[in-house]
Amino acid sequence: MTGLHKLTLAETQRKFTAGEVTAHDIVQSYALRINQVEPKVKAYVTQTVSSAIEQADALDEKLKGWRRTMPLMGMPVAIKDNICTEHVLTTCSSRMLGNFTPPYDATVIARLRGQGYLLLGKTNLDEFAMGSSTENSAFGPSRNPWNVSHVPGGSSGGSAAAVAADECVAALGSDTGGSIRQPAALCGVVGLKPTYGRVSRFGLVAFASSLDQIGPITKDVTDAAIMLNVIAGHDPLDATSANLPVPDYTRAFKKKDLKKLKVGVPKEFFAEGLDPEVEQAVQAAIEELKSLGGTIKEISLPTTDYAVAIYYLIATAEASSNLARFDGVKYGLRAKQSKDLLDMYMKTRQEGFGPEVKRRIMLGTYALSAGYYDAYYGKAQAAREMTKKDFDEAFNEVDLIVTPVTPTPAFKLGEKSEDPLQMYLSDIFTISVNLAGLPAISIPCGFSKAGLPIGLQLIGRPFEEETILRAAHAYEQATAWHAKKPNIR
Repeated sequence: MTGLHKLTLAETQRKFTAGEVTAHDIVQSYALRINQVEPKVKAYVTQTVSSAIEQADALDEKLKGWRRTMPLMGMPVAIKDNICTEHVLTTCSSRMLGNFTPPYDATVIARLRGQGYLLLGKTNLDEFAMGSSTENSAFGPSRNPWNVSHVPGGSSGGSAAAVAADECVAALGSDTGGSIRQPAALCGVVGLKPTYGRVSRFGLVAFASSLDQIGPITKDVTDAAIMLNVIAGHDPLDATSANLPVPDYTRAFKKKDLKKLKVGVPKEFFAEGLDPEVEQAVQAAIEELKSLGGTIKEISLPTTDYAVAIYYLIATAEASSNLARFDGVKYGLRAKQSKDLLDMYMKTRQEGFGPEVKRRIMLGTYALSAGYYDAYYGKAQAAREMTKKDFDEAFNEVDLIVTPVTPTPAFKLGEKSEDPLQMYLSDIFTISVNLAGLPAISIPCGFSKAGLPIGLQLIGRPFEEETILRAAHAYEQATAWHAKKPNIR
């Protein structure tokens, strides 16, 4: 049963429920795959394959003669290493938390555990989720399975690479400014960022609390809906969690076309700086959406040009506040040699944080400092409201919005690491969604001449994940991009 790692979550679950394969068979197939490709891809920070095999054996014993299963029972999943997992290292790919083992599960992990999922390991990320390439990890970069000399994107690059390389059946990531959708696009898989408040953030190590959102990275759109069914819902442990009923997202697939759906195309997303190959692939995808019955309408989102500036003021300010807790006192790294308490604080943060984290803390602290708060952070918040208003007005005219995910396909390792501004621009098409708290999905829509994946972004109204899932699934069924697999070299 060594080919099981090639199957989607839905396909694997059907075989498992029918008794055609055991949980042990499934995990063993992934274990062999990880041994084969992980030295090249480097998707994982911590592997828990041995523990997963033991749990699979126990599950098989429990299920003897009883085949009633849940959607994620026996399914081997990878988790981004900034989501707390009880008794399993959660490092945020930082020296600061290199030895941190949480005493509790994040809410999303508790829900997966309640279904009987199997944890294969924790995946690599840009340190504290700050980056767009997974090159900022204290443990070294992950690599793109389509070409290991290129980045997998970030910050959920490890999760996206693991799914693309068939090193897990599905994964969880977090998205602050595009960190699920951008790596999903660069690795040719599906990445779903739910509406802010749709999925609990309890147990997610905070970067920017008003922007962060956990979501699934999967092999196809059906799997994304299955994962969202499990992790979505109100959580009293998260004050920003929305107390709304959770629909069965797989029911969105009953409609096979886009009839009666109005699809908005914002002109600001097709301007200077967009790679011609990306533009061509996305325009072809828009034509496909039209052929599926969608009504295409050009719209305008005027504050798009300011999104990066707004985001990097708000996100860094919140990061400065959130990361103040890492001082060497309660948990994590502590500097070994220090003269006094203040010296210990300073040396701990100097030794524990990498360059990008320090850069963002400094930017955020400056934006919040006396005399500059109103000029920078206050104005950024006002501009954020304008961004949200743009989307509200657009959604009075259309049902969903379609854009590119990234301005270019995956770039080479090291290509942008010396130019932070160029790196920040990698998220220019995804940031606005987080500022407005909207749901969005990235799906494969083509390849560059160099054989690197290109992604299509579908954006929906708040808490209307069904609409973007319906459109994404219809497009996926009409094309074959999602079926292509990398030949890891």
